[in-house]
Amino acid sequence: MLEISNQTHLLEQRSYKYSLQDVAEPNLYRDVYPYTEIPKVPFNHRRVPIDMPENVYITDTSLRDGQQSVEPYTVDQIVQIFKMLSRLGGPNGIIRQTEFFVYSHKDREALEKCMALGLKFPEITTWIRARKQDFELVRDLGIKETGILVSASDYHIFKKLKMTRSEAMKQYLDTIAMAFEEGVIPRCHLEDITRADFYGFVVPFVNEVSEMSRQAGIPVKIRACDTMGYGVPYTEVALPRSVPGIIYGLRHYADVPSDMLEWHGHNDFYKAVSNAGAAWLYGAGAVNCSLLGIGERTGNIPLEAMVFEYASLKGTLNGMDPTVISEIADFFRRDIGYDIPPATPFVGEAFNVTRAGIHADGLLKDDEIYNIFDTETILDRAPSVLIGKSSGLAGIAYWVNQHYAPDVPFDKKDPLILSLKAWVDEEYEDGRQTMLSTAELEEKIGELTGGKLVSQKR
Repeated sequence: MLEISNQTHLLEQRSYKYSLQDVAEPNLYRDVYPYTEIPKVPFNHRRVPIDMPENVYITDTSLRDGQQSVEPYTVDQIVQIFKMLSRLGGPNGIIRQTEFFVYSHKDREALEKCMALGLKFPEITTWIRARKQDFELVRDLGIKETGILVSASDYHIFKKLKMTRSEAMKQYLDTIAMAFEEGVIPRCHLEDITRADFYGFVVPFVNEVSEMSRQAGIPVKIRACDTMGYGVPYTEVALPRSVPGIIYGLRHYADVPSDMLEWHGHNDFYKAVSNAGAAWLYGAGAVNCSLLGIGERTGNIPLEAMVFEYASLKGTLNGMDPTVISEIADFFRRDIGYDIPPATPFVGEAFNVTRAGIHADGLLKDDEIYNIFDTETILDRAPSVLIGKSSGLAGIAYWVNQHYAPDVPFDKKDPLILSLKAWVDEEYEDGRQTMLSTAELEEKIGELTGGKLVSQKR
């Protein structure tokens, strides 16, 4: 049968109506996931067209998936994080939603305090398992949308839930029906989609949910969850690992519109950010992220990374305030006690700090030579150098100019810089292994200048 596609607005064959395959034995894709070997990436050479939506968004799971992998946040910490997310996302709500747990008294107290702030963005949603008793926890909270865990792979259906596909589908649909009955938008979290039978379970299930949505007159969201980080962004990769293939398949074989489609990924194979970018490019309207990438095992998609991915792809920050990213990093270090690896892009204390003398020489001449962009303007983080064995005259001059802001910047041939370099060399010739601290450098500069230079960094 020929029908006009809601996605492409072209005549397409609509004979691809996939039915649930209720298999007796689980499909574990042992050729792709042999377990005792590194997972394989099979190619089928099927090309998927790039089809980025006009509007794409970031959604946040810092207070749900992120929080379950660290010491629980206090209510006040949750409120502070929520307010910073709102400022970072800006008035246009590019950080569109954030999700909360609802299982404990503290969870609900934090949710209610954040709701009481009256902030338009991010919108507050919740997350539950596909159980009647779980849905009863969110029914009276006044929220408009809840995530519902609907495990998609046979690893989860057969091994964890101890069910058949049809039994799992029934349990999921029963909970989703409760959401529709109460006027709550269900967001179906297709857990472990990169190990799921896409045409034997995922598409038939989403088609059932979509039909329920049409009958209820309430939209349904679909979140494709790369729970184990197996997704790959390359073109012409076969399912179930293909991010482009998953997004294309959900849009064209399950008729999920882009504004109802999200991607949620993990970083087990270092592909969280590239997979999220691919999801946007191939038609997902949102990518689900966590601040600093904090999440299960290797973490989630770092939200701050997708702020810059958005700006790179769209050519604008669209109202987002990236300077808040530095505030968030400081808050996690200072108030939460979270140890951010110093070289972490955008948020690590040393992400734009160089130890190499040749790089410092470039910075001394023009920051743009060795700085990724104007980090002082965009992130409120000026580039810097650490002084050590490899710093050289240029590194020392750059450090002095940055810390003391003299009216006339010191040249690397200035007597003060030459004296400092001689002292640094002597330190390392005597067996020193560590970098020189700010206090040590300031003390030596005070000695060499008679205290005439006053640091501007105090």
